[in-house]
Amino acid sequence: MNILLISDIHGNFPALEAVARAVAGIDCTHILNCGDSLVYAPFPNETMGWLRTHQVLSIRGNTDDRVIRLLQGRTFKKPAKPEKRIMYTSSAAALTPENAADLLSLKKQRIVRLGDTLLGLFHGSPADHEEFLTAATPDERFEQLAGETACKIVVIGHSHTPFHRIAGGVHFINPGSVGRMFDGCPDASFALLSISKNRIDVQHHRAAYAVEAVVTALQRHRLPAVYAEMFRTGTKQN
Repeated sequence: MNILLISDIHGNFPALEAVARAVAGIDCTHILNCGDSLVYAPFPNETMGWLRTHQVLSIRGNTDDRVIRLLQGRTFKKPAKPEKRIMYTSSAAALTPENAADLLSLKKQRIVRLGDTLLGLFHGSPADHEEFLTAATPDERFEQLAGETACKIVVIGHSHTPFHRIAGGVHFINPGSVGRMFDGCPDASFALLSISKNRIDVQHHRAAYAVEAVVTALQRHRLPAVYAEMFRTGTKQN
């Protein structure tokens, strides 16, 4: 059973397309998405449409939460900087009714059974929607989280940091960010999970994509230039 793991697309449809091309020859039985599908790249409808067309099992992340608040007629306090707020408001305003409905339907977590294996999808962690887990997080924290879940596999996002940690018999996997990596390489990050009767295998991958297509779209929508630099350099700019 091969499963494509993705997270933190951030509206970057060219990067998502690059991931799809990279796995085109692999028979993936499921595609699992750990949220933050929208905001920062200006392709919200293309992204949501792709997730629906490919029957992706998705949850919502913290950027999605804020777009949902806007769709519900509410607002938010943070981020307060205008150049960040416009990335949320522009995404919410652009969504078609169908794609807005899809976003509104997402939950903060999902538990799925794959054969005999229980797998949990979370954005930050099983304990906290916005917990920031990385490869450097102490073993003790992963042991604590393992004791709080019935899942054999926990797939998370949020930190944009690819890793595979095993603690307390639980596999913790972060596929990295499809659309917004911060490690100095803009390439899309994703993971392939293989489950067999006696083995769980995880492979992390990167895929180059048309960064300038994102930059051009930002310019066309008159969005802040700082994000062009972010996508070009693969670094967090603000």
